[in-house]
Amino acid sequence: MPDIPADFNSPPLLDQLRQQDHGCFSRLVTTYHDTLLTVARSIVGSALADEVVQEAWISAYKALPAFEGRSSIKTWLFTIVSNHAKTRLRKESRTVSLDALEEAAPNFLDRFHNDGHWREAPGHWHMENPRSLLEEEQLRLCIERTLEQLPPMQKAVFVLRDLEQMELGEICNNLDISDSNVRVLLHRARVKLMHVIDRYQETGQC
Repeated sequence: MPDIPADFNSPPLLDQLRQQDHGCFSRLVTTYHDTLLTVARSIVGSALADEVVQEAWISAYKALPAFEGRSSIKTWLFTIVSNHAKTRLRKESRTVSLDALEEAAPNFLDRFHNDGHWREAPGHWHMENPRSLLEEEQLRLCIERTLEQLPPMQKAVFVLRDLEQMELGEICNNLDISDSNVRVLLHRARVKLMHVIDRYQETGQC
């Protein structure tokens, strides 16, 4: 029979975690390590993600006795790894000029619904789910290469929203940026990737 996923928010397991039970903590690491790596990579890139997550696990272990359960264990871990990842980033402006972007792309905010999805996808962005674009190997490599070249915060917002399907409010909390900045950064990342996808579909080259 398949293993039943552990509910780390249940009182018995929470008590074990607060007591820093090594067996229970190991199960916690096994359950969430890959997810935390995804979050870390989206913020700092692959080179630093492993180190960031290791530091986050150490911090989480030390903080467990004081965990009050005001949020789920998963959300708490997301916050810890996001904070560690942000401290590793080089200083980058978190204020995006909406006026400047409006000059370059008039009425761009009108192109999105309130939940951040396109009202009408631009150009050749035919596929509803960006994950489906990754099914084609060469295009996947092209997209991954482009993602690595995006500014860290643009990449983080795109990965968390369009690939990990994280809610906009959760992205704001994890990256400590405003809703408006999330939308602008997401727009810029999508436009960059859209151009790459259009060029690939037209020429077969990245």
